[in-house]
Order: sequence, then structure tokens, then C-alpha cells
Amino acid sequence: MKKSTITILDGGMGRELERRGAPFKQPEWSALAMMKAPEIVKKVHKDFIKSGARVIMTNSYALVPFHIGEKRFQTQGKSLATSAGQVARAAVEETQAHTRIAGSIPPLFGSYRAELYQPERVDEIATPLIEGLSPYCDLWLCETQSLIDEPIQVKSLIDKLDEKKKPVWISFTLEDSIPTSEPLLRSGEPVVDAVAAMSKIGVDAILFNCCQPEVIAKAIQITRAKLIALNAEKIEIGAYANAFPPQPKNVMANEGLDVVREDMSPSAYLTWAQQWRQEGATLIGGCCGIGPDHIALLSEKLRT
Repeated sequence: MKKSTITILDGGMGRELERRGAPFKQPEWSALAMMKAPEIVKKVHKDFIKSGARVIMTNSYALVPFHIGEKRFQTQGKSLATSAGQVARAAVEETQAHTRIAGSIPPLFGSYRAELYQPERVDEIATPLIEGLSPYCDLWLCETQSLIDEPIQVKSLIDKLDEKKKPVWISFTLEDSIPTSEPLLRSGEPVVDAVAAMSKIGVDAILFNCCQPEVIAKAIQITRAKLIALNAEKIEIGAYANAFPPQPKNVMANEGLDVVREDMSPSAYLTWAQQWRQEGATLIGGCCGIGPDHIALLSEKLRT
């Protein structure tokens, strides 16, 4: 396969905040630093930019009731999203980098748990995030999606609220706790069905994140083949894995802090990223546990 230009994404914000001693605990996760230490959030953004990231994600992943509680979300959700956008924009401006900002729209009802999805509440929770981030982001990234229906709803809402019609990327998290004959979302839905659905609603990129790197290459293969079959090759493909062990089906994302694998050094992660590039990914970064050193090596090796 002919080598394509690679866009380097940033790495995992939450664990980098914890590593630097920012306020960090469950259930608030990375939202706590957004509330109490936004200057550390900005420093992490800047370090990822300096490492070569050409897309950074706003620190809005945990700004949902699942993490910060219903009352706090109702009173502060939009203002915290605004702050996340402002901090990311300041990091880009202060580094004078040609780096785009992805407005991170997280799984609205908690990571990995498709059964917690509440379609009747999507507009209520996503609207403050979209409105708060919109003035500061260059594109939208619905990340760590466990099922097909939620990003369809969120994409529809973005289309309605975003007058500038910025690009929309959708990133799914894959089942990695048990062997499967084909790549599946954590809902059990096949990746091929997710790709078809995303193509139908007109997304600009399909990515895979917050799962083990071992399960991503096959998903990229299937995604590329399906996009070719649909004559939708203009849709980019991407990946940014985490450094966690496999996550069981009943995991609750705010129950505790997962250990980070000791075998996920920058050079080890690069090996996976090179495989994803070979399979057709053009958007490559890292998720939980993947830091600036990992991104720096990706930037050095994949952009040449």
C-alpha cells in the first residue's frame, strides 16, 4: 500500500495529569484538573504539541453527569466545556503551532457500557458540551463510542448546532476482553456495521480508541475494505489505543484506576502504530497511558 500522509494526534490526558500530580481521583477523573488546575491541563496540551501532535483533544471527556454528578453538570457543565476549549486554544496559540483542536464529545453515559445508553437524554447532555466547545474547536471527535446509535444521535445534534459545519470524527472502542472471530464494538455490534452506519451519516473519519492495540489492526482492515466497497474512501481511518490490560464487560469506568501495562514503551507502541499505518490508518495517536514521549516517537517515525 502506498504510504499516506499521517496526522499525529495527542495522547491520553487523564493519566498524564495524574503523573504530573494534578488533582485527580474518581469519579471526576480528568474533570477535576479542569476545575482546580487548568494551568496543568494547558501544560499537558503544550507538551503534546511540542511532541509533534497536530491534533489535540479538549479536556472535556469527563464533563458528563457520569463523572461530575447531575447537579454539578446542570450548573457547570457548559462553563467547564467552555474552559476546556479556551485552555486548548491558549495552548495552541502560545506554542504558535499549526495544530487543530478536536472538541471531545465523550460517551455520555460512561465508558465501555453500551447498556447504560439513554437515547432520551442525549440532547440534554451533549448540547452544553457542543455549545461550550464550539467557539474554540476546529473539528469534533465523538470518542470511545461503545455502540452505533449514540454517535448517530450526537452527529445529528452537532449538525444542528454547529453553524460552521466542522468535520466530525467518530471513534469506537473495541471489545478486547475476550477473543472474537471478527472485530466488535463493546456492544457486540460488528465493526463492519458501524462503518456502514457512519458512512451513511456522512462522517469525516472513523477511528478506534481506548482499547488494546492488539485488536485494532483487524478493525482497520475491515474498515478500509468496507469504505472501498461503499465508494467512501474519502473517510479517513485512525487509531489511538490505550495502555490498559483488557477491560472486562462489567467494568465501570469510574470505579478505580486501571494499571498501565509495563510493556507499552514508546518503541513498543510505535510497532503497533506502524502496523496501523500499513493497514491504512492516517490519523494516529494515543489514549490512556500514552504520553508525550510516545507521541514524540510517533511524530519522528511516522511523518517521514
